[in-house]
Amino acid sequence: MAGEMAVSGYPVAVSDDQVSDRVAVVTVTYSSGDYLTRFIQTLDGAMAGTPAVIMADNGSDDGAPEAAAERYAHVSLLHTGGNIGYGGAVNRAVAEVDPAIEYVIVANPDVEWGPGSIDRLLAAADRWPRAGALGPLIREPDGTIYPSARRVPNLISGTGHAILGTVWKSNPWTAAYRQDAVDVSERTVGWLSGSCLLVRRIAFDSIDGFDSRYFMYMEDVDLGDRLGRAGWRNVFVPDAEVLHAKGHVADLDPGKMLPAHHRSAYRFQADRHPHWWQAPLRLALRAGLGVRSAVVVAAAKRDARREVSPDRSKTHSSTKGAK
Repeated sequence: MAGEMAVSGYPVAVSDDQVSDRVAVVTVTYSSGDYLTRFIQTLDGAMAGTPAVIMADNGSDDGAPEAAAERYAHVSLLHTGGNIGYGGAVNRAVAEVDPAIEYVIVANPDVEWGPGSIDRLLAAADRWPRAGALGPLIREPDGTIYPSARRVPNLISGTGHAILGTVWKSNPWTAAYRQDAVDVSERTVGWLSGSCLLVRRIAFDSIDGFDSRYFMYMEDVDLGDRLGRAGWRNVFVPDAEVLHAKGHVADLDPGKMLPAHHRSAYRFQADRHPHWWQAPLRLALRAGLGVRSAVVVAAAKRDARREVSPDRSKTHSSTKGAK
Protein backbone atom coordinates (compact mmCIF):
# COMPACT_ATOMS: atom_id res chain seq x y z
CA MET A 1 0.00 0.00 0.00
CA ALA A 2 1.53 3.28 -1.04
CA GLY A 3 -0.15 6.57 -0.39
CA GLU A 4 0.13 10.07 0.99
CA MET A 5 -0.22 11.45 4.47
CA ALA A 6 -0.42 15.18 5.18
CA VAL A 7 2.12 16.55 7.64
CA SER A 8 2.05 20.32 8.24
CA GLY A 9 -0.02 20.65 5.10
CA TYR A 10 2.42 18.84 2.81
CA PRO A 11 1.80 15.35 1.42
CA VAL A 12 4.46 12.73 2.13
CA ALA A 13 4.75 9.18 0.86
CA VAL A 14 3.56 6.25 2.96
CA SER A 15 5.20 3.00 1.86
CA ASP A 16 3.98 -0.55 2.35
CA ASP A 17 6.46 -1.34 5.10
CA GLN A 18 5.28 1.68 7.13
CA VAL A 19 1.70 0.42 7.39
CA SER A 20 1.20 -1.31 10.74
CA ASP A 21 0.37 -4.99 10.77
CA ARG A 22 -0.42 -4.90 14.50
CA VAL A 23 -3.13 -2.27 14.81
CA ALA A 24 -5.86 -0.76 12.65
CA VAL A 25 -8.04 2.29 13.32
CA VAL A 26 -11.82 2.41 13.01
CA THR A 27 -13.87 5.61 13.17
CA VAL A 28 -17.52 6.40 12.54
CA THR A 29 -18.18 9.48 10.42
CA TYR A 30 -21.34 11.57 10.27
CA SER A 31 -20.60 14.90 8.59
CA SER A 32 -17.41 15.28 10.63
CA GLY A 33 -15.91 18.04 8.47
CA ASP A 34 -12.51 19.42 9.45
CA TYR A 35 -12.38 17.21 12.55
CA LEU A 36 -11.67 14.25 10.28
CA THR A 37 -8.68 15.99 8.70
CA ARG A 38 -7.07 16.60 12.09
CA PHE A 39 -7.88 13.03 13.13
CA ILE A 40 -5.92 11.61 10.19
CA GLN A 41 -3.09 14.14 10.25
CA THR A 42 -2.29 13.74 13.94
CA LEU A 43 -2.15 9.95 13.58
CA ASP A 44 1.27 10.49 12.00
CA GLY A 45 2.83 11.22 15.39
CA ALA A 46 0.77 8.79 17.45
CA MET A 47 2.78 5.69 16.60
CA ALA A 48 5.92 4.56 14.82
CA GLY A 49 4.11 3.09 11.85
CA THR A 50 1.02 4.13 9.91
CA PRO A 51 -2.19 2.32 10.82
CA ALA A 52 -4.80 1.46 8.23
CA VAL A 53 -7.93 3.55 8.86
CA ILE A 54 -11.47 2.40 8.11
CA MET A 55 -14.20 5.05 8.16
CA ALA A 56 -17.67 3.62 8.71
CA ASP A 57 -19.88 6.37 7.32
CA ASN A 58 -23.40 6.71 8.70
CA GLY A 59 -24.70 9.07 6.04
CA SER A 60 -22.42 12.12 5.85
CA ASP A 61 -23.45 14.86 3.45
CA ASP A 62 -20.32 17.03 3.69
CA GLY A 63 -18.03 14.98 1.42
CA ALA A 64 -15.32 14.76 4.09
CA PRO A 65 -15.08 10.93 4.19
CA GLU A 66 -14.92 10.67 0.41
CA ALA A 67 -12.22 13.35 0.25
CA ALA A 68 -10.16 11.58 2.92
CA ALA A 69 -10.44 8.19 1.23
CA GLU A 70 -9.35 9.74 -2.07
CA ARG A 71 -6.41 11.61 -0.58
CA TYR A 72 -4.93 8.92 1.69
CA ALA A 73 -4.27 5.41 0.40
CA HIS A 74 -4.18 3.95 3.94
CA VAL A 75 -7.70 5.32 4.59
CA SER A 76 -10.73 3.43 3.30
CA LEU A 77 -14.43 4.26 3.32
CA LEU A 78 -17.24 1.88 4.24
CA HIS A 79 -20.79 3.11 3.67
CA THR A 80 -23.12 1.58 6.25
CA GLY A 81 -26.23 2.41 4.21
CA GLY A 82 -27.70 4.87 6.69
CA ASN A 83 -27.39 6.08 10.25
CA ILE A 84 -27.21 2.71 12.01
CA GLY A 85 -25.74 4.09 15.22
CA TYR A 86 -22.24 4.16 16.64
CA GLY A 87 -21.80 0.61 17.90
CA GLY A 88 -23.38 -0.99 14.86
CA ALA A 89 -21.15 1.02 12.53
CA VAL A 90 -18.02 0.10 14.52
CA ASN A 91 -18.95 -3.58 14.32
CA ARG A 92 -19.34 -3.32 10.55
CA ALA A 93 -15.92 -1.70 10.20
CA VAL A 94 -14.12 -4.08 12.57
CA ALA A 95 -15.45 -6.96 10.50
CA GLU A 96 -13.46 -5.52 7.57
CA VAL A 97 -10.18 -5.50 9.52
CA ASP A 98 -7.73 -8.29 8.67
CA PRO A 99 -8.21 -10.96 11.39
CA ALA A 100 -4.43 -11.21 11.70
CA ILE A 101 -4.30 -7.68 13.16
CA GLU A 102 -4.14 -8.01 16.94
CA TYR A 103 -5.55 -4.65 18.01
CA VAL A 104 -8.17 -2.20 16.78
CA ILE A 105 -8.38 1.45 17.78
CA VAL A 106 -11.99 2.63 18.00
CA ALA A 107 -12.16 6.42 18.07
CA ASN A 108 -14.44 9.33 17.28
CA PRO A 109 -13.37 11.41 14.26
CA ASP A 110 -13.12 14.52 16.45
CA VAL A 111 -10.15 13.07 18.33
CA GLU A 112 -6.68 14.58 17.92
CA TRP A 113 -3.84 12.21 18.78
CA GLY A 114 -1.12 13.11 21.24
CA PRO A 115 2.49 12.27 20.34
CA GLY A 116 3.15 8.56 20.86
CA SER A 117 -0.35 7.97 22.23
CA ILE A 118 -1.04 4.76 20.30
CA ASP A 119 2.45 3.38 20.94
CA ARG A 120 1.88 3.93 24.67
CA LEU A 121 -1.47 2.14 24.53
CA LEU A 122 0.18 -0.79 22.75
CA ALA A 123 2.96 -0.90 25.34
CA ALA A 124 0.35 -1.00 28.09
CA ALA A 125 -1.45 -3.82 26.29
CA ASP A 126 1.77 -5.81 26.48
CA ARG A 127 1.94 -5.12 30.22
CA TRP A 128 -1.69 -6.19 30.71
CA PRO A 129 -2.22 -9.42 28.74
CA ARG A 130 -5.79 -9.75 30.05
CA ALA A 131 -6.73 -6.23 29.01
CA GLY A 132 -9.62 -6.38 26.58
CA ALA A 133 -9.79 -2.59 26.25
CA LEU A 134 -7.35 0.19 27.07
CA GLY A 135 -8.13 3.88 27.09
CA PRO A 136 -5.97 7.02 27.11
CA LEU A 137 -6.29 10.15 29.18
CA ILE A 138 -8.73 12.36 27.29
CA ARG A 139 -8.46 16.14 27.41
CA GLU A 140 -11.19 18.55 26.43
CA PRO A 141 -10.45 21.55 24.20
CA ASP A 142 -9.87 23.80 27.23
CA GLY A 143 -7.22 21.40 28.54
CA THR A 144 -9.26 19.89 31.36
CA ILE A 145 -9.29 16.13 31.86
CA TYR A 146 -12.48 14.36 30.84
CA PRO A 147 -13.49 11.59 33.30
CA SER A 148 -13.17 8.78 30.78
CA ALA A 149 -12.40 5.94 33.21
CA ARG A 150 -15.39 5.16 35.40
CA ARG A 151 -17.23 2.65 37.53
CA VAL A 152 -20.03 0.56 36.06
CA PRO A 153 -23.24 2.11 37.41
CA ASN A 154 -25.67 -0.07 39.33
CA LEU A 155 -29.41 0.58 39.35
CA ILE A 156 -29.32 3.01 42.28
CA SER A 157 -26.18 4.96 41.33
CA GLY A 158 -27.09 4.88 37.64
CA THR A 159 -30.55 6.27 38.33
CA GLY A 160 -29.22 8.95 40.66
CA HIS A 161 -26.61 10.09 38.14
CA ALA A 162 -28.91 9.92 35.11
CA ILE A 163 -31.71 11.93 36.69
CA LEU A 164 -29.74 14.36 38.90
CA GLY A 165 -26.39 14.66 37.10
CA THR A 166 -27.38 17.82 35.22
CA VAL A 167 -29.33 19.67 37.90
CA TRP A 168 -27.23 18.61 40.93
CA LYS A 169 -23.75 17.93 39.62
CA SER A 170 -22.20 17.31 43.05
CA ASN A 171 -24.67 14.58 44.01
CA PRO A 172 -22.97 11.51 45.55
CA TRP A 173 -24.03 9.11 42.77
CA THR A 174 -22.48 11.24 40.02
CA ALA A 175 -19.31 11.78 42.07
CA ALA A 176 -18.87 8.03 42.62
CA TYR A 177 -19.71 7.22 39.00
CA ARG A 178 -17.33 9.76 37.44
CA GLN A 179 -14.48 9.00 39.88
CA ASP A 180 -13.22 12.59 39.63
CA ALA A 181 -11.42 12.32 42.98
CA VAL A 182 -9.44 9.22 42.02
CA ASP A 183 -5.73 9.72 41.31
CA VAL A 184 -4.73 9.78 37.67
CA SER A 185 -2.83 6.49 37.45
CA GLU A 186 -2.67 3.39 35.30
CA ARG A 187 -5.30 1.05 36.71
CA THR A 188 -8.21 -1.23 35.96
CA VAL A 189 -11.64 0.41 35.82
CA GLY A 190 -15.23 -0.58 35.15
CA TRP A 191 -15.42 0.93 31.69
CA LEU A 192 -13.66 3.39 29.38
CA SER A 193 -14.97 6.10 27.10
CA GLY A 194 -15.74 4.81 23.62
CA SER A 195 -14.51 8.08 22.14
CA CYS A 196 -11.04 6.49 22.08
CA LEU A 197 -10.29 2.84 22.85
CA LEU A 198 -7.66 0.28 21.99
CA VAL A 199 -9.43 -3.09 21.93
CA ARG A 200 -7.79 -6.48 21.77
CA ARG A 201 -9.42 -8.11 18.76
CA ILE A 202 -9.82 -11.53 20.39
CA ALA A 203 -11.56 -9.94 23.39
CA PHE A 204 -13.82 -7.76 21.22
CA ASP A 205 -14.85 -10.75 19.11
CA SER A 206 -15.39 -12.96 22.18
CA ILE A 207 -18.31 -10.77 23.30
CA ASP A 208 -19.54 -10.02 19.75
CA GLY A 209 -18.37 -6.41 19.86
CA PHE A 210 -20.72 -3.56 20.61
CA ASP A 211 -24.39 -4.19 21.25
CA SER A 212 -25.95 -2.59 18.20
CA ARG A 213 -29.24 -2.01 20.05
CA TYR A 214 -27.57 1.06 21.53
CA PHE A 215 -28.03 3.66 18.81
CA MET A 216 -25.76 6.14 20.57
CA TYR A 217 -24.46 6.54 24.12
CA MET A 218 -23.93 3.85 26.80
CA GLU A 219 -22.59 1.40 24.22
CA ASP A 220 -19.16 1.90 25.77
CA VAL A 221 -20.47 1.31 29.31
CA ASP A 222 -22.13 -1.87 28.09
CA LEU A 223 -18.98 -2.99 26.27
CA GLY A 224 -16.77 -2.45 29.30
CA ASP A 225 -19.20 -4.23 31.60
CA ARG A 226 -19.50 -7.24 29.29
CA LEU A 227 -15.72 -7.43 28.87
CA GLY A 228 -15.38 -7.48 32.65
CA ARG A 229 -18.04 -10.17 33.03
CA ALA A 230 -16.20 -12.26 30.42
CA GLY A 231 -12.95 -12.11 32.41
CA TRP A 232 -11.20 -9.31 30.53
CA ARG A 233 -9.95 -6.07 32.04
CA ASN A 234 -10.52 -2.42 31.15
CA VAL A 235 -7.28 -0.50 31.71
CA PHE A 236 -6.85 3.27 31.95
CA VAL A 237 -3.50 4.42 30.51
CA PRO A 238 -2.98 8.11 31.42
CA ASP A 239 0.49 8.45 29.88
CA ALA A 240 -1.26 8.18 26.50
CA GLU A 241 -3.14 11.42 25.77
CA VAL A 242 -5.64 12.54 23.17
CA LEU A 243 -7.77 15.65 22.70
CA HIS A 244 -11.48 15.21 22.13
CA ALA A 245 -13.68 17.99 20.77
CA LYS A 246 -16.71 16.11 22.08
CA GLY A 247 -20.32 16.74 21.24
CA HIS A 248 -20.30 17.79 17.59
CA VAL A 249 -22.65 14.97 16.55
CA ALA A 250 -25.12 15.60 19.35
CA ASP A 251 -25.11 19.30 18.47
CA LEU A 252 -26.29 18.47 14.94
CA ASP A 253 -29.66 17.19 16.19
CA PRO A 254 -30.16 17.45 19.98
CA GLY A 255 -33.83 16.55 19.58
CA LYS A 256 -32.75 13.11 18.40
CA MET A 257 -29.46 12.50 20.18
CA LEU A 258 -30.41 13.53 23.72
CA PRO A 259 -33.46 11.24 23.92
CA ALA A 260 -31.25 8.46 22.52
CA HIS A 261 -28.95 8.97 25.51
CA HIS A 262 -31.81 8.47 27.93
CA ARG A 263 -33.16 5.43 26.09
CA SER A 264 -29.70 3.88 26.24
CA ALA A 265 -29.40 4.57 29.96
CA TYR A 266 -32.70 2.80 30.53
CA ARG A 267 -31.77 -0.15 28.31
CA PHE A 268 -28.49 -0.68 30.17
CA GLN A 269 -30.16 -0.95 33.57
CA ALA A 270 -33.24 -2.83 32.33
CA ASP A 271 -31.04 -5.49 30.72
CA ARG A 272 -29.25 -6.06 34.02
CA HIS A 273 -32.34 -5.93 36.24
CA PRO A 274 -34.96 -7.98 34.39
CA HIS A 275 -36.69 -9.66 37.35
CA TRP A 276 -40.36 -9.11 38.06
CA TRP A 277 -39.65 -7.76 41.55
CA GLN A 278 -37.43 -5.07 40.02
CA ALA A 279 -40.25 -3.77 37.83
CA PRO A 280 -41.13 -0.81 40.12
CA LEU A 281 -37.52 0.41 39.97
CA ARG A 282 -37.46 0.05 36.18
CA LEU A 283 -40.71 1.99 35.96
CA ALA A 284 -39.38 4.77 38.18
CA LEU A 285 -36.19 4.93 36.11
CA ARG A 286 -38.12 5.14 32.84
CA ALA A 287 -40.37 7.90 34.18
CA GLY A 288 -37.47 9.90 35.62
CA LEU A 289 -35.43 9.63 32.45
CA GLY A 290 -38.46 10.63 30.37
CA VAL A 291 -38.91 13.82 32.36
CA ARG A 292 -35.19 14.62 32.27
CA SER A 293 -35.10 14.00 28.52
CA ALA A 294 -37.93 16.46 27.91
CA VAL A 295 -36.22 19.09 30.05
CA VAL A 296 -32.76 18.85 28.46
CA VAL A 297 -34.13 18.73 24.90
CA ALA A 298 -36.20 21.86 25.56
CA ALA A 299 -33.14 23.59 27.02
CA ALA A 300 -30.98 22.58 24.03
CA LYS A 301 -33.53 23.90 21.58
CA ARG A 302 -33.80 27.15 23.52
CA ASP A 303 -30.03 27.58 23.43
CA ALA A 304 -30.01 26.87 19.69
CA ARG A 305 -32.65 29.53 19.06
CA ARG A 306 -30.64 32.06 21.09
CA GLU A 307 -27.55 31.39 19.01
CA VAL A 308 -29.31 32.07 15.71
CA SER A 309 -31.57 34.92 16.88
CA PRO A 310 -30.23 38.46 17.36
CA ASP A 311 -30.51 40.05 20.81
CA ARG A 312 -33.39 42.40 20.14
CA SER A 313 -32.91 44.43 23.29
CA LYS A 314 -29.27 45.13 22.44
CA THR A 315 -30.18 45.99 18.86
CA HIS A 316 -32.86 48.37 20.05
CA SER A 317 -30.49 50.05 22.52
CA SER A 318 -27.78 50.54 19.95
CA THR A 319 -30.27 52.00 17.51
CA LYS A 320 -31.44 54.48 20.11
CA GLY A 321 -27.86 55.41 20.83
CA ALA A 322 -27.19 56.04 17.13
CA LYS A 323 -30.06 58.43 16.99
